[in-house]
Amino acid sequence: MALRTARQRSQLPSCYYEGYLEKRSFKDKASRKLWTSLCGNTLFFFNDMRDTDYIEKVDLSGFISVTDDGSQDCNLDAARFILQIKDINFKFTASSAETRELWKGYIQSVAELSVPSSLNLLPGQIHRLKEAVEKEKERKIDVSQPAVLNNCAYISVQADMPPCYHRVSRLEAELLLVKEAKRGNLLLRPGSNGTSFAVSTRQDLEGSVFRHYRVTRKHEGGFAIDVDNPVPCPTLHDVVNYLVEKTDGVLIPLIIEEAYDKNITFIKTDNDNGETSVQCASSNLILPSLPTKPEEDKDKETEDAPAVPVAQAETKKTKKAVMPPTPVPRKLTFSTSPPSSTTTTTTTTEAVSISELKLKLQQKARGFPRCPSGATALRKRQEGKPPAEARE
Repeated sequence: MALRTARQRSQLPSCYYEGYLEKRSFKDKASRKLWTSLCGNTLFFFNDMRDTDYIEKVDLSGFISVTDDGSQDCNLDAARFILQIKDINFKFTASSAETRELWKGYIQSVAELSVPSSLNLLPGQIHRLKEAVEKEKERKIDVSQPAVLNNCAYISVQADMPPCYHRVSRLEAELLLVKEAKRGNLLLRPGSNGTSFAVSTRQDLEGSVFRHYRVTRKHEGGFAIDVDNPVPCPTLHDVVNYLVEKTDGVLIPLIIEEAYDKNITFIKTDNDNGETSVQCASSNLILPSLPTKPEEDKDKETEDAPAVPVAQAETKKTKKAVMPPTPVPRKLTFSTSPPSSTTTTTTTTEAVSISELKLKLQQKARGFPRCPSGATALRKRQEGKPPAEARE
């Protein structure tokens, strides 16, 4: 079993035929229904037709034969056939007898590069087998000569091709020119031998008139339109331009531009009624917010930060001193109103107590006789009477 890991499905060789087949080898115990694609000379098997990775492949390079399964225990209603390869045999079961004949025809035609005459198929089906044989011949030539094409600067890159280049066969080119008649009537395509190119044209003259011109590569470089008098052209672009100019613009290159959707739509199912409808996605894009960095990352960034000069670092580290708040001076308020009686009495009492204390200290120090209390003397002064010491 080969897991497909290197190539995408679009990178596989050209697919000639595909469909579901029940596959069983003589080593397998049970058959499996797989989506089978004949791409080039290889059968690729997928679990489902939508899968992009193949689970198995069978190379037809060792092809020996493909025949109907005539075993006695075979179900007569089953369309079975046996593919015999050099090393192993495979049993397949198709969905119908007609499908079995098509599988047998494509496998044998691609493996032997010729259409067998013993198949029971319609003329149109035989014609498709012939086209598959021609494609396989061209593919094998391209695969067998990659080095020669590169060494001689052979044009093989799609980007170097004129826009009217289409990788189609002669018959496909004619059908394409008829289908896309409104877009152009000239196209460039690969040649039948795989080493040259061809120009196919279509014009109307009581019906479609097709012309095919071979374009060969010259040994000294460049290309040439292979007619009675070969026309040399430096590049394939010049080949196309020459044919357009010489026909006064009657021949128009067929350029098919792929259409792309302008709106993003999706199919949505209503959970209430189960109806499905096509919805258009909103064009208002909201950019996702960046996640916050954890503390470890911040510390790491700080460590990894470039060194700062000492003077600059000290400047950054220096901070202004925090000064205490300036005290607001208290305002003195002088009242013009007369003091109340309570204030006056309190002030007088304090003054008398101080005077008595002074007198007591003086008398004690000098041995003077005790004088009347300060309160009595003060009262007598207020009444206009001299103290007792003054009267004596």
